[in-house]
Amino acid sequence: MCGIFGYIGSKNASEVILEGLKRLEYRGYDSWGIAVVADQIKIDKKVGAIGDLNQLINLPRSNAGIGHTRWATHGGVNVTNAHPHFSSDKSFVLAQNGIVENYQKLKSALQKKGYKFQTETDTEVIVRLIEDKLKTASHLTSGKVDLKEAVRLAFLELEGRNTIILVTKAGRIIACRNGSPLVVGVNGEEIFFSSDTLSFAPYVNRILVVENGQMITWNGKLQLRDIKSNKDLPYHLEKIDFKNSKVDKEGYDHFMLKEIHESPYVVSQVLNQDFKLYEDFIKTLKEAKNVYTIGSGTAGIAASEVAFYLRVFAQVNARSVIGADMYDYYDLLTKDDLIIAPSQSGETADVLEVLEIAKKKGVKIASYVNMPGSTMARISDHPYSAHAGPEICVMSTKVFTSQIAWGYLIAKVASGKSKEGRVNLKKLVEEMDKYLNTNANHETIKNLAKILAKHKDIFLLGKYQNFNIISEGMVKIIEGSYIHAHGIPAGDLKHYAITLMEKGVPVIAVVSEDLARDDVINAVNQVKARGATVIGISPAACAVFDHYIPVPDTGETSAIMNIIPLQLLAYYMAVELGHNVDKPRNIAKSVTVK
Repeated sequence: MCGIFGYIGSKNASEVILEGLKRLEYRGYDSWGIAVVADQIKIDKKVGAIGDLNQLINLPRSNAGIGHTRWATHGGVNVTNAHPHFSSDKSFVLAQNGIVENYQKLKSALQKKGYKFQTETDTEVIVRLIEDKLKTASHLTSGKVDLKEAVRLAFLELEGRNTIILVTKAGRIIACRNGSPLVVGVNGEEIFFSSDTLSFAPYVNRILVVENGQMITWNGKLQLRDIKSNKDLPYHLEKIDFKNSKVDKEGYDHFMLKEIHESPYVVSQVLNQDFKLYEDFIKTLKEAKNVYTIGSGTAGIAASEVAFYLRVFAQVNARSVIGADMYDYYDLLTKDDLIIAPSQSGETADVLEVLEIAKKKGVKIASYVNMPGSTMARISDHPYSAHAGPEICVMSTKVFTSQIAWGYLIAKVASGKSKEGRVNLKKLVEEMDKYLNTNANHETIKNLAKILAKHKDIFLLGKYQNFNIISEGMVKIIEGSYIHAHGIPAGDLKHYAITLMEKGVPVIAVVSEDLARDDVINAVNQVKARGATVIGISPAACAVFDHYIPVPDTGETSAIMNIIPLQLLAYYMAVELGHNVDKPRNIAKSVTVK
């Protein structure tokens, strides 16, 4: 949640920071702000989505500054609570990504010392705490304490996953990390600080990933320091290749539609990977005593589908667990186990917490991530990249497709049927591309979206390879339309959810030509008998469908094909309802807080 960005260089800082924040906006867009250094620090803050440079009327040309895009955790969405926040004497401003879990305790102690607070945020507590350290540490040492030391001392008192960045009126930048991501990009004399590498991808080819418990400063040169020991650390700038980092709608009305259309490309990227690099991983996979696939949100559903493929095709005893619900497995983890974690950002707090605990227990970790330089990739024994290109819409589409296609292929490789898996995915790419570029398919779904947008409840039925697909369809409909949706295992319908079936209730049934087909049709008959209106997504029409969305039959990869009409349905429903398609309310793409 939230994105931070800093810049030092010869360009106009506000322009560079604004562009960086636009690339970080998927992390939160309740409010945003930019601070730049001229003769003094100038700040401009706004509520809502990030606008253009014309809105920043108070900002002079500058060569240094910081910015922030907010997903609110503490305090309402207003200009006062927007970041960055000034120190009392206006000598520095600070922005934060994270949650100070002990902020109430710290705030109470500071208020007793006479400190005043103008905002409802936990971030302002950090600012006042730094001010207090400047004052009290100076008194204790009978000398002036450097701001960097005050920041270090204050940061040590923060509990939770936090990253902060501040800029002084002298143009000095200080940033600290614990949990929430922080990367530095370098291009000659230009220095970029950010929550992810995508934000400065057009400008740099070398990066430094700041690790937990480290502080990075710029005061004429970069300096890396261990926060706890207060010792300087050596660092190495990594070369990084930002493939396909362009952020452009390229003629599409929304990023979501563009990214759905890129699904054939991302599956091709899975096929283009050198699977010789997977030999050690496949060996680890086969030898593992227990295999867990974990993720959160859409990535959690992808993890579940990956586990399905591993069980069905590779006969691996894989089980999926939502990242935030892994507590009851902690005591069971051993060095003989393997965790597989798909992720878009590679920075999801719930999942990283699990991986950090698993790492200490010697568990092997494999990750499939779309963001170069992510924390998840760096702590993995077997890190793999999706190379899917930027996914700007907060609702994940193409990365989910990439994740489950990758899961299918590794299962086929592990089963000794790599060639068959590749052939099947190539067929999928062809059929998916043809489907997406056929106008009649879009018109069918648009018309159904207009009908569904008028309902308050939508149910989805699926089984076997399509159970996770209807779960993801449910998530997309909820995210895009704000309408209640419920994915029901077809076999479980009669045990509880059938009480909700009545005349006119819409039920979307996803039916493949597989061993579960008859079971799903039986469930369809049961809801139909109680008056439900059934929308069938299937290669073949069925008499019990009131509406029919035809999809090609791609055999073992049908589930991957079937997610496309569900993503399109969610998209067109969001459009029909007039919602902000690429930025749904209240959610952020990268959830870096618990």
